[in-house]
Amino acid sequence: MDTDLLIIGGGPAGCAAAVMAASVGMRSVLIESDDALCRALRRIPVVSNVLGATSGPDLAATIEADLARCDLCRVELGRRATLVEGFDDRVEVTVEPVKSVEPVEPVRLGEPVGSVKPVEPTEPGKPVKPVEPVGSAWARGSRLTAPYVVVATGVGPLGPEEAGWLGGVAGRALPPLWEADPAAIDDRTVLVLGADRPLGTVARAHPELRTRFVVAYPPEDAYKTEEIRPDARVELVAVRRLEFGSGPAPVTAEIRTVEGERRTLTADLAFLNLGSAPAPPAGAVVADRSGYCPPGRQHPRVFTAGDLRSARFQRIATAMGSGGEAALGAYYASRGQPTGTGGGPSTEMGGPPPDPAGGG
Repeated sequence: MDTDLLIIGGGPAGCAAAVMAASVGMRSVLIESDDALCRALRRIPVVSNVLGATSGPDLAATIEADLARCDLCRVELGRRATLVEGFDDRVEVTVEPVKSVEPVEPVRLGEPVGSVKPVEPTEPGKPVKPVEPVGSAWARGSRLTAPYVVVATGVGPLGPEEAGWLGGVAGRALPPLWEADPAAIDDRTVLVLGADRPLGTVARAHPELRTRFVVAYPPEDAYKTEEIRPDARVELVAVRRLEFGSGPAPVTAEIRTVEGERRTLTADLAFLNLGSAPAPPAGAVVADRSGYCPPGRQHPRVFTAGDLRSARFQRIATAMGSGGEAALGAYYASRGQPTGTGGGPSTEMGGPPPDPAGGG
């Protein structure tokens, strides 16, 4: 086999899985389709719920430096895992080269464009970079094998055409909210389509903005609004249907609220903030009716981690914790012990053997 553990996804969950695996002596190969680790983190200007970090770029730099020191993990950038197959004695992952990888976007909210500095690893001469392929040259459809795999591919952004409550969006330029220039939205009315977490990030990062945020969202997303509800700049409007007007500016939209009221919303600008959908590779990764991939439903040799698991636990800290848990699950499964995470020979929660790394 090519390694002890395959890890698909180079975000916080996948990187945490690699570090945890190395701490218990497991070799891993981490497969990431982008040209850098933790791309999404680099777009988050303020982090308020993670120990030891206050911004996404800083946390991404720390994670990247940790991986650079992780000798047992081999990082493969610019490669996409397209198929995961589970067998009695192994998993096989089909890997395709990514033809072109877009550069990492700098932070748009808070720091000026281009302000993200390159990572300087603690140990000179050990940057995280693509390594030589395992076994053979990277050709289309190359296959890697290992006893276990951690799938941490996370989620991808939803487009307006995927939101059944939105109408009149065809052909409209609706940028995502995280791309908004603070200076361009200051002292203006902004129509925000969806109540996903980037709105809370914008509000925390820029308490000085005099922006009026009119947030239209479907009733099933009501739980996402608690973070922003106390902000006086935010008007929350639960809608059954929103239909855009034809004019480019000002932005107008006809809505039908959950109470059946019909209203017209007017704004200077409109941004998408719809959230994300799971993005697992094809094959053995099992999804539930919501499209997410809970650990307890997977093949015994497949462990899921990070945002891929659940819509309600999409947080950096929980992603990192689940990545470490998944790697430990694979470690205990390799020794015939209960995993407690939904993979391996047993899903019973019990007292696993002591951590060979001595804790931590």
